[in-house]
Amino acid sequence: MLSDLPTGTGSADLFAGGGEAGRLMAEFDWASTSVGPIEAWPDSLRFAVRTVLVSRFPTIVLWGPDLLQFYNDAYSPVIGAKHPAIGKDIRLTQPETWDALWPPIEHAMTTLEASWLPGLLLPLERAGYREETYFTVSHAPAFDDGGRVAGIHAICAEVTGEIVGARRQRLLHDLSTVGGQLGDEQETVTAMCRALAVGSLDVPFAAVYLSVGGEDGFRRVSVEGCDPELLPARVRSPGELPDRVQGLSVSGGPFGDSVTEAVVLPLTTTLDGEPIGLLLAGKTPNRALDDDYRSFYALVAGQFASAVGNVRTLEAERRRAESLAELDRAKTTFFSDVSHELRTPLTLLLGPIHDVLEDSEPVLPADVREQLELAMRNGQRLQRLVNDLLDVAGIEAGSATPVRVETDVATFTADLAGIFRAATERAGLRLSVDCPPLGRAACVDPRMWEKIVVNLLGNAVKYTFVGGIDVGLRADGEQFVLTVADTGVGIVAEELPQLFQRFHRVSGATARTREGTGIGLALVHELAALHGGSVSVESEPGRGSTFTVTMPFGTPDAVDEAAALPVRPSEAARSEAASWEHDTSRPSDQPDTPSGAGILVVDDNADMRAYLTRLLGPHWRVRTTANGEEALAAIVEDAPDVVLTDVMMPRVDGFELLRRLRADPATVGIPVIMLTARAGQEASIEGLEAGADDYLAKPFRAPELLARVRVAHERAGARRMATPPPRPETNASVGRLTGRGAHPVATVRAAPPRPRSPGAASGARSATGPVSAEWRFPAAASSIPLLRRQLRTLLDGAGVHPDRTYDVLLAACEAATNAVEHAQDPREPFVDVAATVAEGRIRITVRDHGQWRERAPSMDRGRGSTLMSAAGQITATPSPEGTTVVISSSLSDEPSGTAAG
Repeated sequence: MLSDLPTGTGSADLFAGGGEAGRLMAEFDWASTSVGPIEAWPDSLRFAVRTVLVSRFPTIVLWGPDLLQFYNDAYSPVIGAKHPAIGKDIRLTQPETWDALWPPIEHAMTTLEASWLPGLLLPLERAGYREETYFTVSHAPAFDDGGRVAGIHAICAEVTGEIVGARRQRLLHDLSTVGGQLGDEQETVTAMCRALAVGSLDVPFAAVYLSVGGEDGFRRVSVEGCDPELLPARVRSPGELPDRVQGLSVSGGPFGDSVTEAVVLPLTTTLDGEPIGLLLAGKTPNRALDDDYRSFYALVAGQFASAVGNVRTLEAERRRAESLAELDRAKTTFFSDVSHELRTPLTLLLGPIHDVLEDSEPVLPADVREQLELAMRNGQRLQRLVNDLLDVAGIEAGSATPVRVETDVATFTADLAGIFRAATERAGLRLSVDCPPLGRAACVDPRMWEKIVVNLLGNAVKYTFVGGIDVGLRADGEQFVLTVADTGVGIVAEELPQLFQRFHRVSGATARTREGTGIGLALVHELAALHGGSVSVESEPGRGSTFTVTMPFGTPDAVDEAAALPVRPSEAARSEAASWEHDTSRPSDQPDTPSGAGILVVDDNADMRAYLTRLLGPHWRVRTTANGEEALAAIVEDAPDVVLTDVMMPRVDGFELLRRLRADPATVGIPVIMLTARAGQEASIEGLEAGADDYLAKPFRAPELLARVRVAHERAGARRMATPPPRPETNASVGRLTGRGAHPVATVRAAPPRPRSPGAASGARSATGPVSAEWRFPAAASSIPLLRRQLRTLLDGAGVHPDRTYDVLLAACEAATNAVEHAQDPREPFVDVAATVAEGRIRITVRDHGQWRERAPSMDRGRGSTLMSAAGQITATPSPEGTTVVISSSLSDEPSGTAAG
């Protein structure tokens, strides 16, 4: 039930619960006003006052002709320092707002229609200055007891924070949009300052100073909203910029008041970084510099700092790209000039050598012909490099223009792939060529197309060790598509975007050789582009790569009789293919020299291995390997007296080989001589500091090399006389040298082989009795070199022919490798090997203890079974307990291509 309206002469009940405003009303001398004493107030006024006081919303009643104010505690903050104004004429206490308030009040009192004014701007002077405020206000007529309009009933809500915040947010968005349109630094900053001019209510003026490279302090870049000449052109620190700016004669805010204050903000791109500039921003005279205002300024400064930082980063990247492009052009120009200079001496070198080799009279001695052919091959290699560099230079200069002629691309591509067949077969790779007729003639420059195909095939051979290479050609509408796919090492995704850039080489990629300039794939890309075509690559590490060249059929640029003739691979293409055939040849050992010491030659260039072997062979026993990884395995098997190694090699390079040798007590004393094409004192110091005994730059003279090897060997002999070094015979040495962990052999059960007959020649079969042994090795790749050494010792002791030993070792190690790689979830982590030489046969059994893992076709080695079957009969028996492989070979069969000793 509603309580009765308070009546009577007392004011206690009327103002009860009204808080401070009620207390002020109760104490006020109303008798001196037009409404008279409280006891004479009409019920309508009493009811209006009571309603105002109990409301928690800012509410005010203006009553009588004097528009006297009755308001509650919620309304007090609205007028700030003007409180208390109870009982006073609003026109006198708030004259600054009356021009805005009187029209809606008059309208409500005259028409009896309530007003609704959202976001009404009122210039309140409630804090000692004219403040920009916004209110949502409603005015309704207030009636006396007779129903006549006696005043105004008003409610209001301040929305200054919302309106100013939204306005500042829009300004920050506009700044971000302008700053994101990166261009010249000064243009970007000027555009952002213009955007601030739109928000002059919050930033009446702005000036931006930026640091300049090589100069101290900051230089004025852009000014908006005031005369730039009134501000300093340069400052050394923020303290030199003014924070009191009456002298700038700038007005601001919604009421056009004079701007007297400004803030200086550093422009930093990181939290604690050095400023890259300064922002001088004017403060509106109609808002206090509170936390919200300071946060807004910080965000504005952040926008400028971010934009300037991005512009400078972009400019640095542009300059870097231009520098790299200029460097690339300089490098190309240099190589072009050098290549031109090399052509004349190359002609004078290759011409006479070719004439001598082609001249049938007199017949050249075999060793002389071999040396001339070696010189010819490497001279032609240098000539191909020169030609490639000239092609790149021509493309760079814009002078390389394809001369398209009608060409049977299918036949030509098949012929080009065919000249690589010998190289792929020697490398143990499968080469598949699928180039059916395209149905129409393609118009290409034959020599450019030849370079595209040859470079892609050479790249595939270089990076493919197992599996094969597939070459395909097909028509696709108005285009034809060439694909060269391999099962090689593959390319990591991060390297793919740079793969076709000049001089780019994939870091850490395993290859047959480290040789190359890094322009082959770039040349493919640019030659395809000259035809209006493109090249792309898909690759997955460990699975291989597929290069796709797409070319338009095009129209001929020249028509003549020669164009109609079939196109055949050039001599340069054949020479390139022949070089890969030579590079894929297996390193071989020299026959033993009774009085010679052991030299291990490590180089990825087959011609260099052959040359060094020819130089060193008459004096020492020479073994060769193609990279540091093979060298480590060879050292475990039989430690040499001297290691002669190249520096740049695939898999394990010369420095890594040296590091591992020096880290193992069993090999720390082996002398190491490093050969490198990196000339200069710095390269020599680098090699010697790494622990090399000697360092020789290519090209070198043969007598110098022989002398250095001899000195290294003699020094090593002297050291051995003093303290004999341990030889790498233990599994621990295997682990250290190969860089992988190795476990001790669990059991070794071997019947000691009988000594060879004293009269037996080297490599002859022995007529001794049965010889057998059993071993258990950890199922790890590091066990393979140890198995090879143990088997070699047994077979040599049994008098097995060295070439038969080689075949059997190759088959047994392949079987053991399969046992390590293919056995899944082994019950025991070991591989058991048994070997017997008896009754004219060699029998080797390799057994694992896991489930066989079938390989996907794309991962198939393709040559494992071929390698094993070359040694004899092979049987493989899988079972739940493991797989057993038996290799059986007859001693009566002579190794193919080898005469009996």
